[in-house]
Amino acid sequence: MLGWVVAALSLYLALCAVVFAFQRSLQYFPDRSIPIPAEVGLPAFRTVTVETPDGLLLSGLYAPPRTEDRPTVAHFHGNAGHVGYRAEIARTLHGAGYGVLLAGYRGYGGNPGKPTERGLHTDGAAWLDWLVARGVSGRRLVIYGESLGTGIAVRLATERKAAALVLEAPFTSITDVAAKAYPFLPVRLLLLDRFDSLSRIADVQAPLLIIHGERDRIVPVALGRQLFKAAPEPKKAVWLPRAGHNDLILHGLGEAVVEYLDRIGQSGTAEPVIIEQQVRRGTAIIPK
Repeated sequence: MLGWVVAALSLYLALCAVVFAFQRSLQYFPDRSIPIPAEVGLPAFRTVTVETPDGLLLSGLYAPPRTEDRPTVAHFHGNAGHVGYRAEIARTLHGAGYGVLLAGYRGYGGNPGKPTERGLHTDGAAWLDWLVARGVSGRRLVIYGESLGTGIAVRLATERKAAALVLEAPFTSITDVAAKAYPFLPVRLLLLDRFDSLSRIADVQAPLLIIHGERDRIVPVALGRQLFKAAPEPKKAVWLPRAGHNDLILHGLGEAVVEYLDRIGQSGTAEPVIIEQQVRRGTAIIPK
């Protein structure tokens, strides 16, 4: 019996060692092909480049705002694909008159380097510096994070002033996501890249919009609700009952973001109250 226990423990420790060694391959799923604006459905965009402080030349996609009074949305995407996979939300935002920067990461979309938490934060800060050099900061900047990109966006929003912070399918931390997905592994001991948004969200001063699908099986909506609860006002959450993780755009994501940004633009600020709402195909239900 002791032999079986020792063997099982040895196998478990070996599994943990493998997961630890290859964890970033399990966390990041880049498409390394180069996104061409016209080929990904963004003919109004152009390819732009930025050099990071550690010497990487990264490319992204950019379209300026239709008018000078419209902010530019800096979009930080999730852990899979590349910037071209975010064409639909980019078209929606640009169609509403907003400038849009689809920020490319190291290791994604033909860019050099390998993704890590520190590296992606460096990339995000470099892109915001690129916008600052073009007169985009403060009230002219919206920081937008999607899934993994919410971890980048929250941290950047604690360091920069912005008109708004938009989080699509956010988490409290990657550690919490992994713990729910792999309850049999000691992920809290193993993870290197944690993207701990919960510990940072209180330091965000920009008006906050969170949008999350209630059928999300990758980042449970409970984590989005927990992050929303911890965030300071003003804030708004839109919970989409029929949406999962990758189909929010089909359930009103774009319309909700544009409506929120338009309201902030008209009033100069977000309403200083907490708002939570559920959206069902054109009908907004504000719970009592």
